[in-house]
Amino acid sequence: MTQPLQEGGTSARVVWLDVVRLVAMFTVVCCHSADPFNFYPGPEPDNIADIQFWGAAYGAALRPCVPLFVMLTGALLLPVRGEVGPFYRKRIGRVVWPFLLWSVIYNLFPWLTGVVGCSPRVILDFFPYAGEEAMQQSLGYALKNIARIPLNFTSLAAHMWYIYLLVGLYLYLPVFSAWVEKASRRAQGWFLAAWAVTLFVPYFRAYVDPYLWGACSWNEFYMLYAFAGFNGYLLLGHYLRHTEWSLRRTLAVGVPMFVAGFLVTFFGFRHITSLPEYTPEQLELFFYYCSPNVVMMTVPLFMLARHVRVEREWVRRLLANLTACGFGIYMVHYFFTGPCVILARWLGVPVCLQIPAGALVAFAAAWTVVELLRRLLGRRARYVVG
Repeated sequence: MTQPLQEGGTSARVVWLDVVRLVAMFTVVCCHSADPFNFYPGPEPDNIADIQFWGAAYGAALRPCVPLFVMLTGALLLPVRGEVGPFYRKRIGRVVWPFLLWSVIYNLFPWLTGVVGCSPRVILDFFPYAGEEAMQQSLGYALKNIARIPLNFTSLAAHMWYIYLLVGLYLYLPVFSAWVEKASRRAQGWFLAAWAVTLFVPYFRAYVDPYLWGACSWNEFYMLYAFAGFNGYLLLGHYLRHTEWSLRRTLAVGVPMFVAGFLVTFFGFRHITSLPEYTPEQLELFFYYCSPNVVMMTVPLFMLARHVRVEREWVRRLLANLTACGFGIYMVHYFFTGPCVILARWLGVPVCLQIPAGALVAFAAAWTVVELLRRLLGRRARYVVG
């Protein structure tokens, strides 16, 4: 949710990066619309097998959503221009206040449902990922969760995990930028090669040995630790922004890459969920963002966006408005995904289309709310929706 979407600090828009933002925003809403499928609350219906299949299928195909956001950040902000202090104040300041406000609102929601007399089950209609533990409508439970915000997100605001990551990336960007600015394309390629090796570490830990390259019970920082994680996506976004592929090459390389990555992600997730018991870490293993299969799906989408041509001015304005509203949409959309999927079911939308249908309504609703808040609050809206 990098703001603003500009090239080199000027007012000239890079429209294809606006397209990347649109894809990232909609896929993240779709991804959370799959929660009622992968974490089905309440008694299981007769078609639970279909629900679980489509939850896995969409959940696998949508994994590029977060990597695209990080690549967008790298493409726009590397190398960082100007002084570190103003950069931190502008970037982190614009993120922290809406994050705190909406984190409090999400964690107060169970208590508010009790105040208005709703059944505790309604909490899972909104937040199926939260589990039955979240069905506590006491103020004490809400305040306990709010007190945890400086340390970590709660299951009621699960999407807020990304904001902790984003703040960390912003803190790291000026440091990383100093190297990126001076490094040759070849040197950047070597960094990405080392990062590519680290993408296999989660699978090594799960199926071979929990320790690797010097890691042990007293040391989690293995040999390539400094090359691992989302900083690789930062550099990849910067690197690919300055990489030209023809449309033919993008399709010839990208389509097989995406299909292969999807198949590993989908069948791996289905394998884990078929086990009699599995841990939360096992459940997320093949959905892990920093994994080779997810990278294989993310790169083709990023490169394909380069070939999108937006000629109509009203579409350009709409994409520009999405950039302005993007962070706010991320903040509020989690309130809409669960109910919108329920609405799709109630309307009789086929199971195979309920996730994108619900996501489309949730996306439109969140965008509308954020735009209204921006118009009502003016400059003060930055403290509410970024």
